[in-house]
Amino acid sequence: MKIGVNVLNFGPGTDPGILRSWAQTVEGLGFDLLMVSDHVAITPDVAERYPAPFYEPFTTLSWLAGLTIRIRLGTTVLIAPYRHPLLTARTAANLHELSGGRLVLGVGVGWARQEFAAFGVPFEQRGRLTDDHLRDIRAAWADTASYGERRVPVWVGGNSDAGLRRAVRLGDAWHPLRPTLPWLREAVARLEAYAKAQHLPVPALAPRIALRLTAAPVVGPERLAGEGTIEQVMDDLDQLRLLGAESVVLDTYQGDPRETCHPHAARQALATVAAHFSAPHAPPHTGTEQP
Repeated sequence: MKIGVNVLNFGPGTDPGILRSWAQTVEGLGFDLLMVSDHVAITPDVAERYPAPFYEPFTTLSWLAGLTIRIRLGTTVLIAPYRHPLLTARTAANLHELSGGRLVLGVGVGWARQEFAAFGVPFEQRGRLTDDHLRDIRAAWADTASYGERRVPVWVGGNSDAGLRRAVRLGDAWHPLRPTLPWLREAVARLEAYAKAQHLPVPALAPRIALRLTAAPVVGPERLAGEGTIEQVMDDLDQLRLLGAESVVLDTYQGDPRETCHPHAARQALATVAAHFSAPHAPPHTGTEQP
């Protein structure tokens, strides 16, 4: 199972030097994947949660590709309706080729109504538009003479039933965001059922989970995967591996943009996980986390 990191490409503490340092840290700790988020028009609804400066993901990842060697680079998630599908197809294919096949294209439908309005894109049609864009992107990539022969893996985000069905039809992997383990187990069963009903392969599982280390155990049904002591987090990773996850992305962001001014705690948490993940640890238990 591959482990990645969601790096914050926004907020008051983010600048090119910080992004460079994050890339070097993530690759240096031995993680497999570095991912960034996507917003373009930083409207008030976006700014409240993800304020400027917000570095555009393709531009940022292209730059980071030249500063790294082996780590994969991805979007978690690119908001598909914001760009013409042929532009997305061309940009992603070029970045994939120039980076030596290291791009992972995570896509989603988006949520910010004011940002959709700024683009003149109908918010209520974002699901259909995302489906259409993904089909057009794949059709463009089929023209290998124009787009190259390397295939960009597509991770489809979204925790709704529509997101699961979209992943089955149009994705290489399903990329749910910040789930609890009990919910994820049930959702994976629905994912498999949708695939079976449509006679399609089950997409790979590649969740993005919270990473919030605590001194004392976190208990209760609302505990997100990745929250708690390092022992709980390592057990969560074991449970995700047993559930079939091929990749897991760790997300240290707790929702306060001021965190970007103080990245030390997030980097320390990642270093702790990296140290434990590379060291032998006890096999997963079958305690309260099991259904």
